Amino acid sequence: MAVVLDALASYIQNMLTQMAKEEVDMLLGVSVEIDNLGAKLGDLKNFLADADRRNVTDRSVRAWVRELRDAMYDATDILDLCQLKALERGSSSSLATGCLNPLLFCMRNPVFAHDIGSRIKKLNKRLDAIKKNSATFSFINLGSYEDRGGKAETPSRLANRETSAQLDRSSVVGEQIEVDTRKLVEMLTEDPGTTTATHDQGTVLAIVGIGGIGKTTLAQKVFNDDTISRVFTKKIWLSVNKDFSVAEILKRAIIEAGGDHHAAGNAKATLQRTLQNALDGHKTILVMDDVWDDKAWGDVLKTPFVNAVGGGSRVLVTTRHDLVARAMKAREPYHHVDKLDPKDAWSLLKKQVIRNGDNEPLIDMLEDIGMKIIEKCDCLPLAIKVMGGLLCKKMARRGDWERVLNDAIWSVSGMPEELNYAIYLSYEDLHPSLKQCFLHYSLIPNESTVFFVDDIVSMWISEGFVEGNSDELEELAMEYYNELILRSLIEPDLLYVDQWVCNMHDVVRSFAQYVARDEALVARKGQIDVGELNSKRIIRLSLESEELEWSTLQPQKSLRTLLVAGHIGITVGNSLGAFPSLRTLHIDSTNFDVVAESLCQLKHLRYFSVTDPNMSKLPVNIGNMKFLQYISLDSCKNLAKLPRSIGKLQQLRYLSLMGTNIHFIPRGFSVSTSLRKLFGFPAHMDGNWCSLQVLEPLSRLMGLSIYGLEGVSSSSFAAKARLGEKVHLSYLELSCTSRLKDDTQLVKEDDEGFSEEEQQRIVEVFDELRPPPCLDALEIEGFFGRCFPRWMGPMAAVPLENLRILAMDDLPCCTELPNGLCRLPCLELLQICRATAIERVGLEFLQPHHHHTHQLTDVFPRLHDLTLTEMVEWEEWEWEENVRAMPLLEEFLLESCKLRCIPVGLSSHARSLKRLYVHDVQHLSTLENFAAVVELEAYDNPDLTRIAHFPRLWKLDISGCQKLKALEGLPALERLEMTDYNMVTLPAYLKDVNPKHLQIDCTLPLLSSIAAGKSSHEWDKFNHIRQVKVYANDGDIEKKWYVLYTRDPFKLETNVVNIREW
Repeated sequence: MAVVLDALASYIQNMLTQMAKEEVDMLLGVSVEIDNLGAKLGDLKNFLADADRRNVTDRSVRAWVRELRDAMYDATDILDLCQLKALERGSSSSLATGCLNPLLFCMRNPVFAHDIGSRIKKLNKRLDAIKKNSATFSFINLGSYEDRGGKAETPSRLANRETSAQLDRSSVVGEQIEVDTRKLVEMLTEDPGTTTATHDQGTVLAIVGIGGIGKTTLAQKVFNDDTISRVFTKKIWLSVNKDFSVAEILKRAIIEAGGDHHAAGNAKATLQRTLQNALDGHKTILVMDDVWDDKAWGDVLKTPFVNAVGGGSRVLVTTRHDLVARAMKAREPYHHVDKLDPKDAWSLLKKQVIRNGDNEPLIDMLEDIGMKIIEKCDCLPLAIKVMGGLLCKKMARRGDWERVLNDAIWSVSGMPEELNYAIYLSYEDLHPSLKQCFLHYSLIPNESTVFFVDDIVSMWISEGFVEGNSDELEELAMEYYNELILRSLIEPDLLYVDQWVCNMHDVVRSFAQYVARDEALVARKGQIDVGELNSKRIIRLSLESEELEWSTLQPQKSLRTLLVAGHIGITVGNSLGAFPSLRTLHIDSTNFDVVAESLCQLKHLRYFSVTDPNMSKLPVNIGNMKFLQYISLDSCKNLAKLPRSIGKLQQLRYLSLMGTNIHFIPRGFSVSTSLRKLFGFPAHMDGNWCSLQVLEPLSRLMGLSIYGLEGVSSSSFAAKARLGEKVHLSYLELSCTSRLKDDTQLVKEDDEGFSEEEQQRIVEVFDELRPPPCLDALEIEGFFGRCFPRWMGPMAAVPLENLRILAMDDLPCCTELPNGLCRLPCLELLQICRATAIERVGLEFLQPHHHHTHQLTDVFPRLHDLTLTEMVEWEEWEWEENVRAMPLLEEFLLESCKLRCIPVGLSSHARSLKRLYVHDVQHLSTLENFAAVVELEAYDNPDLTRIAHFPRLWKLDISGCQKLKALEGLPALERLEMTDYNMVTLPAYLKDVNPKHLQIDCTLPLLSSIAAGKSSHEWDKFNHIRQVKVYANDGDIEKKWYVLYTRDPFKLETNVVNIREW
């Protein structure tokens, strides 16, 4: 990424400020040069904002910016070295108190002081020359970010992006996308035919449009349409991109098709055969998103697709160019995505600006200015979303919006294709530190590795992008992350909860990588140009590789960031020492043991992450890496031991041992009291010593996960962890080793399973692991006590008043749910899984003191997501009807239990419940009276006989409910889907409902009877429905046989020829 000069200058000035100046007159002139350095940076800083801005579009200043950037990077290396030497020689007492003075150390080491003084003096001369040359460009003083209206408290290669089939509904506005979706769905599903598909004009459909216009959103909406999901037995989504890898595209297609690519290696022909086997005979839809030429289809996917798929299979491609669609022989005319009409564009802008309903009237008064801004955005959805993100940071005042409308950026001429005006304007509005974070995000590999929010913010802190008090850096970094989301510069991945993972749109990524072009290189699989690697000085390098050799990278001596996802060839003789300035290092799946010892040569390293299942060691002297702040060893399953010297890393803020084989911590082991996050920590005993004692001094912990708690012999050891005193702790996971098999049965070590003594001891241990009231998220796994710890009950001395997320899994012995949860004022998500001993949920779950007190407020007042699964012995749920509960509940999953009924109180009080999923509830007979539910799934409920009184139900999906006899009171029903391979005739209740769409998956004899149309005894049950689709399988070929019926105009179509034989 490109350095933001303004931010880098501030970072260096902060470094200087932190180096105290006592007795500097004795430092052989170092103090004078240090002062000069600070003064020169102060002078330069006056026009760095203008230099940053012009560097994006004005080629004439790029060389000057590169020269200044290199000098400033050298300054950070020099100051780092000074501080490092002081840390290496300083006394342990000084380190502990934070009183060590780097410049005071220099005073006592005249040779070192002379060397540092000489280097700073040379640096100052370079800065003098650079400043003198700046006169050529007539930079102007734009002042500080704050002076320009910002808030102080918030901070050449076209990029590829990885899209997914998940649809972000905040991007969907207006009726046109609904019309386009229906049109494309109809085209993809019409006239399936009776033979195996061949590649002709009818096989491929194309969505064409410029970048950011909404092609992917439309394709996602089509891909997720219910009709598509039912018609096609295989659905494959591929994000192709400009520089795709043949092997990677084929592997992803195989995975999406349900095949196994591991035995196929990387050979194209072998992978194609594997894909062909996975598709054999299946009716398949293949979406190829973001295609730049026809090679991915013609040279890679066409042969296995055409030769293997079943009749009616289709390809849907999104591309920016008609030529690509033509080369793929897509059906004409192509579907061109139009820009938003002004009304829909205004709706989208308002959606981004209005985060709650409070200021909607004020925003409506600004519609005239908003429409002019939309005109500037050319009605492109992505540009409008980004502008909405910018405007939501402004006051809802005419003056603020007019300044955005009249900004000079809209008038810049000759902008490269990669520079979108709206994104550029939003970028310029960012705080300099936030600009650094935004540009850095464009480096994150996005194909083979998932980077979570903890990884991202840890890198930002390590790189020095986050300005603020050391105790608050993680919180500040999270504010930066959330602001990028708010501005629509990154978008949450809907596959993950709580915005743990985000993606960056390809147009936004292209912009960021263009800005970063002079110092950063991002290369994805199949597009690595070794010549380019060796032809420029790269500061930050991001690679996704399967074939690159480590030796290829070693000429890049100036690297400060190296992110490698995928395999990279490391052989004996390779070393990390080739990158002396490295601050951030992430390596996936490689032979790291070969270079492990050379890790200690990276004196400036702050962030170290490796994911290598074969890695077995860390360097013994890792404790000498004084700047190291973040260590992630996730999935290094052969790593069984930590070096003792890791306790010397006084600046360590993050340590993750998740997925390693580290099961014990040696006695006397210690870690830095600066730790904020500690994951995968093993609890174990060593005589009369317990590893939990290591946690006692870690008062700044924000995130903690502990494993193996069943091995703690006494609660007194748990008490020594002092979790309740850790006032910054927001995430906690407490885990015991599971003894449940996949079928939720106990793996018994003896006939008794858990002894009473074991059950009592684990309860006592958990009692002493009481978290602080500030906790935000709690996970409990494998807890085998009979009752829950006291701090989860209604009488808890310190209730968890800030808890938002609670997930409990594998609770083999608990006979009651914790009865204090209902009073938690902030609880939003509750998941309870595999509580296999619970038979009854009583009144105390909703009203702990029901016999003593009168209810004054709602219980579970903010809960919006409830999951109760695999409670296989649960038969009874008591709920007093007058107990008001769960007023904000939106989604409820009930699965694998023996409940006979869902309490009336839930249906009458959960008035916000929109989605209800009821799966495998063995004795449930009735589902009724849910006033707000719009989507209902009823799967494998053998005793269910009646579904009634769902006035807003829009979609009903029924599968495996053979006793169902009645559907009543469903006036809003639009879509009914039924799957039952045992029924011999259609249910009579179909006469009582009138959905617009009915889809049935059944046996071939029943389908053949339906295909007889008016002469069939089934006719009167479905002929009143607007559209009916019926499918039957033929052996392993799903949905081979079909009947399609339309009421008006009348149409009955089938591919079953010999009806009478059935």
